This record gives sequence, structure tokens and C-alpha cells, in this order.
Amino acid sequence: MRKIRKIKKTPTEIEVKLRIASLPEILPLLRRFASISHGRVFEQNTLFDTPDSAFRRTGRLLRVRIETPAAAPNQPPGRTGAVLTAKAPPPPTRRNTKSKKRSRYKERAESELPLRHPEKFIHTLLTLGLRPAFRYEKFRTGFALGTLHLDLDETPVGTILELEGPPKSIDKAAKALRFSHADYLRATYWDLYAADCRRRGVTPKNMLFARRKSR
Repeated sequence: MRKIRKIKKTPTEIEVKLRIASLPEILPLLRRFASISHGRVFEQNTLFDTPDSAFRRTGRLLRVRIETPAAAPNQPPGRTGAVLTAKAPPPPTRRNTKSKKRSRYKERAESELPLRHPEKFIHTLLTLGLRPAFRYEKFRTGFALGTLHLDLDETPVGTILELEGPPKSIDKAAKALRFSHADYLRATYWDLYAADCRRRGVTPKNMLFARRKSR
């Protein structure tokens, strides 16, 4: 299995999400705005946690992501890969300890490790007593412009654009793509999925695409 492209260059993830009303309309804008395209992949994400959900309760995350190429009309396929991601609340700084105003960006400490054999690593996590706590799928088309990453996600709860990078670059890109600060979302995909389940009156399980039943 080929190594997944390295997404992060800094230990702190700074990002926002934007809801996309029309996939056909946003794609041409992204192609004109971004200088690099990473292609489209199908993501299978699994969050691992302790039996008492200690990671979620303390704002931490341990995720295994597996990507496979997924071409679509006018969207070339991306690369095969897998990565382990660990996230946690950002370390305290002078800025975030003294400021009482909530940031418009989601900021988290993040570390990533490419996985050559994700199945073996998942087995190791299970033997350590961790368990799959939440699985979610999406198709992702990645773009980049300098230090800014733009990831267009097609998910079971709608199309989402993630902007990750320096705050000024995020604001500039959002404005160029016809969004304002009022459109920024700091939610995780679990948050978006759980909110959608509440709206539909169903119990949250895993955010997966519907499978067609074989005849």
C-alpha cells in the first residue's frame, strides 16, 4: 500500500467547515482558486476509543483512515493510502488562555502517521483494549494553495468543504468562494451526523452510505 500524502506541516490543526449547497457549482470555483489538485478518494474512517469513551469525553481522537481512488466525472482519482491521526485540545498559549472570545476556527493539536499495513495496526489497537467507537465514510477531493488545504467532502449528511491552514488564508479563500464568517462551522463530523440524526428522529450509529441490497 502506498503512503498517504502528508496533510499537515504544523502540530496545530486550524480549520473551518462550510456547507455546500451545490457540488457542480463549487467544483469549478475550487479548480480556479487552488493551484494543486490531489484527486478524489473514498475514505473509510474509524475512531477508536476506550470502553468508557474517555477519548471523546476529554476532547481527544484516535482515527484510522483508509483511502482508495474514486474517480468521478471531471474529478481524477487520488491515491491509495492509510494514516493514523491523533487529535487533542491545543496546548495552552498566551492567546487562548487570556482571550474570552471564542475563536471562529476549530483549533486542535494533531499528529499523523502513515500506515503501511492498516489492518495489522487496527488489530494492535484492539489488543490494547481500544474499540471502534464511530465509523464514517466520505468521498474527498483535495486541493491545495500554498499552506492552505481545501478538502471537498461528499458525505451521507451533505457536502462539506473543509479549509485548513493559517487563519488569514482561510478567510481569504472563504471570501473568494463567496462565504462569510457567519458560514463557518467548528463542528466535527460526529457533531454533524448526530445533529442530522436528531433532526430525523433516529439513533446515531455510524455515518455510512446506504448499501444497495443484492437481489
